[in-house]
Amino acid sequence: MDKAISTIVIAGAGTAGWMTAAALSRHFQNTPVKIRLVAASEIGTIGVGEATIPTIRTFTQSLGLDEMEMIRATRATIKLAIAFKHWNRKGTTFFHPFGGYGEDFGDVAFLQVLSRLRAEGQTADLDDYCLGAALAKAGKFAMPAGQAPFYGAFFDWAYHLDAGLYADYLRTFAMGLGVEHIDARIDAVNLDPDTGHIRSLGLNTGTTVEGDLFIDCTGFQALLIGKALGIGYEDYGQWLFCDRAYAVQSETTGPSPAPYTEVTARDAGWQWGIPLQHRRGNGYVYASNFTDDETALKTLTANVPGKMLFEPRQIKFRPGRRTQAWAKNCVAIGLSSGFLEPLESTSIALIQTGIEKLKQLFPDKGFHPALTNEYNDMSRREFERVRDFIILHYYASDRDDTAFWRACKTVPLPDTLRHKIELYKARGHFVRYRWEMFHPQSWLAIYDGFGWRPQAYDPATDGLKRDDMIEACKQMADFITTTVAKAPSHQDYLDYCNRMAPPSKVSA
Repeated sequence: MDKAISTIVIAGAGTAGWMTAAALSRHFQNTPVKIRLVAASEIGTIGVGEATIPTIRTFTQSLGLDEMEMIRATRATIKLAIAFKHWNRKGTTFFHPFGGYGEDFGDVAFLQVLSRLRAEGQTADLDDYCLGAALAKAGKFAMPAGQAPFYGAFFDWAYHLDAGLYADYLRTFAMGLGVEHIDARIDAVNLDPDTGHIRSLGLNTGTTVEGDLFIDCTGFQALLIGKALGIGYEDYGQWLFCDRAYAVQSETTGPSPAPYTEVTARDAGWQWGIPLQHRRGNGYVYASNFTDDETALKTLTANVPGKMLFEPRQIKFRPGRRTQAWAKNCVAIGLSSGFLEPLESTSIALIQTGIEKLKQLFPDKGFHPALTNEYNDMSRREFERVRDFIILHYYASDRDDTAFWRACKTVPLPDTLRHKIELYKARGHFVRYRWEMFHPQSWLAIYDGFGWRPQAYDPATDGLKRDDMIEACKQMADFITTTVAKAPSHQDYLDYCNRMAPPSKVSA
């Protein structure tokens, strides 16, 4: 008997559904595997996750898509960093860029050198040695020209996307590779009485769709993994207080979109600002225990630049994760597998890593438990690592002007995060766990942005000549200043993409 998976059924559309369909149709392009996506066109999607991290570029490349074509089709902009406004204290701003800082001095890390110079009275700004941060602040972007001469001259980038256009773009791509879209509402999830596996989906058309492997992309409803299979949910509310959001789009203002995401701290949460070519995404993520919905709505609408394009809509969520992302013959990808507030733009990245893990551990009809267990272990660890990174943003803040910010300072930290913080504060050491989405340079950006400094530095740094360190740092800073001055504006690059993008192979 052939045990190979022959039919994959994806339940739900939106970004998660069509990313999954696109990736799996490409992966199984030359095989007999059939892929069907079931979603009713009249059912709306959340569609506010418009900011990404650089892993999205790997996803685009894996599909064989042209970056400029995708930018033009989705009205995307470049994202070099996240700007955190009023997070440490009111009136402050710091950046989390996608790139390196400085350059190691032999086997002595750059942070150790910077720590010594700061201890000796040098007023060194970490961003002075980061090209990505400098380009973001200047509103500029250009493709890297050759190999970076030092680590701080290396930078990466992501996109701000129109989520609806992106889903349409991937839908056309996936259907071009043979994915069948069944436009119907799922009314029933039918289980096998012997195995408990999902046997088929009952549709409002009176038909059923059978499959071997089912992928739940039904969002917060979690129709398959949660309601049908009864898999529970681990709530992260003890650490992350925000549980609601209002979102709205607005007209663009100003001559050029910024090449970074804005996240602005508010009294009971934070507000996002995501610039696209044709509009701006806005939202207020807040904690319902520290403010009411009416106040939250007023806070958002009072701080939206430009005319709102529709009435803000509310989204309620519980930060946390599904206790099993893979159960029986069902894998949850996207919001059905869990949700961490979009502070570091991880929602689309978690969709992508969920797809990659499934490709790595793809089963046959026997669904060996070792594969399921490994997938669930990796998913748990990854959610916890991102959770810890987000908790840090609240815990590290010096704000104490509202009850919300005061409560953030009293959160009992997970042991994994406490361990990281202790080692950084003691000596600027970075801990790397398995399935970390954010590298040490990202942790450094947050630690340093909140003014945290290591208490000691590597004693080997004392073997370096002070004048040599100062001169090397000056050369790096001068290179970055010169490079930024020569770089074209972000808008110039977008105009170039729109003008030079090849004829689209993916037509909506």
